[in-house]
Amino acid sequence: MSNFKINLHEAIYSLSDALDLVGVTHIHHGKRVAYIAAECAKHAGWPTRRLDDLFQAAILHDCGVSKTLIHARLAQFEWENEAEHCLDGAALMQSCALLQPLSDLVRYHHTHWDRSEALDLPLATRLAANCIYLADRVDISCLGMRGTSNNLLLSRDQIRTQIYERRGTWFEPGLVDHFMEVSASEGFWFALESEHVSGYVARWIFDSQPMEIAFAELRSLVRVFSRIVDAKSTFTREHSEGVASLARYLGEQFDLTPRTCEMLELAGLLHDLGKLRVPDELLEKNSKLTALEYADVQRHSFDTYSILKNIHGLEDVALWAGQHHERMDGSGYPYHQSSSQISFESRIIAAADVFQALAQTRPYRQALPPAEILAILQGQAESGKLDASIVAKIEAHLPECHRVALAN
Repeated sequence: MSNFKINLHEAIYSLSDALDLVGVTHIHHGKRVAYIAAECAKHAGWPTRRLDDLFQAAILHDCGVSKTLIHARLAQFEWENEAEHCLDGAALMQSCALLQPLSDLVRYHHTHWDRSEALDLPLATRLAANCIYLADRVDISCLGMRGTSNNLLLSRDQIRTQIYERRGTWFEPGLVDHFMEVSASEGFWFALESEHVSGYVARWIFDSQPMEIAFAELRSLVRVFSRIVDAKSTFTREHSEGVASLARYLGEQFDLTPRTCEMLELAGLLHDLGKLRVPDELLEKNSKLTALEYADVQRHSFDTYSILKNIHGLEDVALWAGQHHERMDGSGYPYHQSSSQISFESRIIAAADVFQALAQTRPYRQALPPAEILAILQGQAESGKLDASIVAKIEAHLPECHRVALAN
């Protein structure tokens, strides 16, 4: 297995952009929560390593939310069953060795301070989780106040009062005191504006260095986000895993280098990242999409590329994933690129995506048997949309391709 030189902070920052797509209206919520939590923790004098874990957990704290319906509830100050997304997020963190240390912070980021005392957790963990909770509720209050004014200075006293009234119950008293001090300045509230909070997080990236990450570790990180995407609909569950497995298998049949095959797997896992913006009801619609609905769906490959292109070391993965709906004859989207502009690896992802989707049940049809899938792929190859050599390779290994695509 290969090693990849990746800035982990940069990867987490870029992939958190995908979380911003869910619900769309809460753009940069995770980044604002990270900023607020970090400012409180810095004021409290927390050491660098503890700050870093806090920042990573804060920026990813809502990773357990992929459905737009559930995301809409996040704007409520408190709601029934709010702990469910905390459990889902913690499970995702546990699945990745690089993120396991953040699991408890995500798991308990909606736990009231006076209830956390009964938990068998270190004090530092309880404080970090509660710091994220406080920061999260501050930002949710800010979003609610923006309905009356875009200038948070007019609402800051009301927001500060909301937090202070829950001192000792919802929030640890010392954290509340630190928040009250750091939020007393106008600059704190101005920094919550999108361009400034993005700059704040960018400095966090700048202060970190690329590190050698084994492919297995990088894949486990990438799988966290593919699972978030696939969880949007019961009909797409495990789609990304299937595309990744089939793309890697096809790369191996073409004798591509082991590193290229690993990158194909990563691209397959990430190819639908932009679908987090697509409303759940469109993915589960059992009839033809309207022109407007189809336009909403079409932007997902553009969003995928826009998010991934900023991760240094994964530029090819970003391109292959972003081109998965381009077609050889230029009829695809979002750029209408043609054969000379579409890499062979992108063509593999495209064919694997079509194959796996046809092999899964969708709300508008049942899963198709291998022979019917092959006939559709051959038709698309004959019309100049898919690469004929890749379709021929699928035909030569049809039973195995079908097994690999559904093995997960």
